[in-house]
Amino acid sequence: MPHPISTLGAAHTLISLVPATVGLYSFARYRGIDSATRAGKIYLGGLLLAVLTSFGLSSSGGINAGHVLGILALLSVSGALLAARLPWLSRARPYLSQLGFSFSFFLMWVPGIAETLTRLPVTHPLADGPQSPLVRGALAAWFAFFVVGSMAQLLWLRSRRRSLKGPVG
Repeated sequence: MPHPISTLGAAHTLISLVPATVGLYSFARYRGIDSATRAGKIYLGGLLLAVLTSFGLSSSGGINAGHVLGILALLSVSGALLAARLPWLSRARPYLSQLGFSFSFFLMWVPGIAETLTRLPVTHPLADGPQSPLVRGALAAWFAFFVVGSMAQLLWLRSRRRSLKGPVG
């Protein structure tokens, strides 16, 4: 096995599957992550645990890119929660909040994509490191998906807001 996984690494991977799965469910069911739903609360708790367990993992012995992405994901959900409660943001609140949740979901998957491609299949991983063309291409595709998905999400929020207001005139 080229990169053996530690017990903490295995636990972190299993914990990380919780916000990954619940996030996908939330996007499919609610078209976003909503902290008021049970799924949203599970997502937030799972993300927090995933980031906290990642701090015990480091092949370099210090802070790595995965740690930084985890911190950014936590800052993103904190901003999303705060944006939803700031009255002076007015109509921008739902857009900024949902963008924050979506960005945290995007960030959470970045190390997962890189790690999966450099570890699987176990006998001969698909990529030899984070700089490999396969990893870079997969991350570029993931970023494009995030941008297109975020735009669709914001358009849906806009149409929903308009339909709730009713006809003008």
